[in-house]
Amino acid sequence: MPLPPGQRSVEGFPRFGTHLHRPPPVVPDDPVIAIGGVVQKPLDVRLPELATLPRRELVADFHCVSGWTATDLRWEGVRFADFFSAWVEPALDAEASVSHLAFVGLDGVSSVVELQDALADDVLLADRVNGNPLGGDHGAPIRLVSPAQYGYMSIKHLCRVEVYSALPVHRLDRSIAGRLIEGHPRARVWHEERHGHIPGWLIRPFYRPLIRPIRALCAKGIQDR
Repeated sequence: MPLPPGQRSVEGFPRFGTHLHRPPPVVPDDPVIAIGGVVQKPLDVRLPELATLPRRELVADFHCVSGWTATDLRWEGVRFADFFSAWVEPALDAEASVSHLAFVGLDGVSSVVELQDALADDVLLADRVNGNPLGGDHGAPIRLVSPAQYGYMSIKHLCRVEVYSALPVHRLDRSIAGRLIEGHPRARVWHEERHGHIPGWLIRPFYRPLIRPIRALCAKGIQDR
């Protein structure tokens, strides 16, 4: 199957992201996914509770916004839509109309995803990849996996889901660097939605030279832990 516009396949599945040289966060002894936002009362879902949901296996490519793609990764976990139905919907305020979700990782990285994209059938809360439990380099103990979107939406080390009735501006990176690399609000790979304002094809030449140094820094983070 051809790759989306502007993507090139790579060997393996490199650690990559804004954490750069920092090591993965420490996993709590009893990890939870906290649910907040427009809910009647915040709640915590312990990871063992996810065993009550149907397991799902998904083979999909992982597309980084910088232009590389790791192909045919085998993810295992539960559908986010099932998680949403089991715990989020029952907790919503009676008058709440959900439009966006914020996903937050133990490392402090977050993404804002439109509800329609988060509830797609292939969006998982994954705890295994290629037959093994997730390691720290790929999001232990659990992460979001949204294959139709660029990787910056698929938050690693997921620990919190926030539910909103409007765009949560406070969850967007408003620093100078954040504005320069501002992600598209939907980040759909087949539409090449790489940036919030600049056409995807135009920004490719600026992102591609960053792949090698960022990959090297991220690999150093694994070595230093």
